[in-house]
Amino acid sequence: MTRFILWTITVLTLFVLTSCSEESPPSQEEKAAAETTVAEEQPPAQPQGPPPLPVEVITVAMKQTPVWLEYTGRTEATERVNVIARVSGRLEQILFTEGDYVEAGTPLFIIEQTAYQAAVDQAMAQRQRNEATLALARADVARYKPLVAEDLAPRQTLEQYEARVAELEASITADEAAIRDAELQLSYTEVEAPTSGRVSRSFFDVGNIVGGAEQAVLTNIVNDDPMFAFFNPTESQFQIMSKFKSQDKMPAVVVIPNRAAEQLSREPLSGFVDFTDNRVEPTTGTITMRAQVENPNNLIMEGTFVYVNVMVTDQESFIMIPPGIVQRDQLGRFVYIVDENHQAKRVDITSNYESRHYLIVNNGLAGGEQVIASGFVRLQPGAPVQPQDVTDTRGVMAVMAEQGLLPDKE
Repeated sequence: MTRFILWTITVLTLFVLTSCSEESPPSQEEKAAAETTVAEEQPPAQPQGPPPLPVEVITVAMKQTPVWLEYTGRTEATERVNVIARVSGRLEQILFTEGDYVEAGTPLFIIEQTAYQAAVDQAMAQRQRNEATLALARADVARYKPLVAEDLAPRQTLEQYEARVAELEASITADEAAIRDAELQLSYTEVEAPTSGRVSRSFFDVGNIVGGAEQAVLTNIVNDDPMFAFFNPTESQFQIMSKFKSQDKMPAVVVIPNRAAEQLSREPLSGFVDFTDNRVEPTTGTITMRAQVENPNNLIMEGTFVYVNVMVTDQESFIMIPPGIVQRDQLGRFVYIVDENHQAKRVDITSNYESRHYLIVNNGLAGGEQVIASGFVRLQPGAPVQPQDVTDTRGVMAVMAEQGLLPDKE
């Protein structure tokens, strides 16, 4: 009986093992369903935000900064002289290169000298003739004096000889004056530069008759070092200058507009305001003012369109930003700053003065903010940013230093 039970258990065990080994592997559908179930049981991945936008920033500060008022103007030479022939005659030589710089006293033209040299020779000959006659008259006086003293000759004859001597002495004096005049007229045939400066072209060719009653201008010379720059502030701007100026002679800087790439390296010309007109022009409401600036390399010619910057004061504190970083929309002017979360933040601002180089902020910024100066196309409030400080190169003080608008430190 016991053997029968053991045999039965063995047979059942073999049957179960055989059934398990013959079970088929899972299908592809079953594998996919299983993977889906596992995936559904895992938590969803968090979405990745955009990377921070690299931007340049300028750190603003409330500080004493020179306040410059900028105007457009035109240059004029400090001296403008017409070169006129002082004697008439045929123009024989032109001795200068048109457009060159000449020094005062440089010969420019030669006018025919023959007639004027002849006048000098004639005046000198007349003096020699009178000197010879004077010598004879003095000899007659010397002979007659002892005769008259001994009553051997009439006194009247001696007096006539003495009068003749005086007459000839006066004639010689007149001859010397005539010689000087003739020599002066001869010297005028060599036309010299009356002042130093840039000479224009010759208005007459060799062979033309010049001079005479019409006082024809042969050429002209302008002295453009120093140079004048005239500009016209409004009456209200003039009142601001008068009220807030910190120096008797307001500093001035003249700059040529950068119309061409080669002009970018030109240094601004420095000087001061030296003239203010005594009336307001009623048709324009402006006052004519003039700046005198040094022009040592003759960078600016007469009649050039320029920007004239006048420093009113450097004793007041302001917040200034470059005007190019200011944005505008229907709500007004605003800038982007970097907040404490390194995100862009919009700040509305107001200003009462703006120039090409800076904008004075009256409201909106307190100082210490990092104002964004680039990347405006992709920028919006709340966007993460990666700031790079460029205050030393793009800040207002750096720009003003580059333009020569910072006073020299003593």
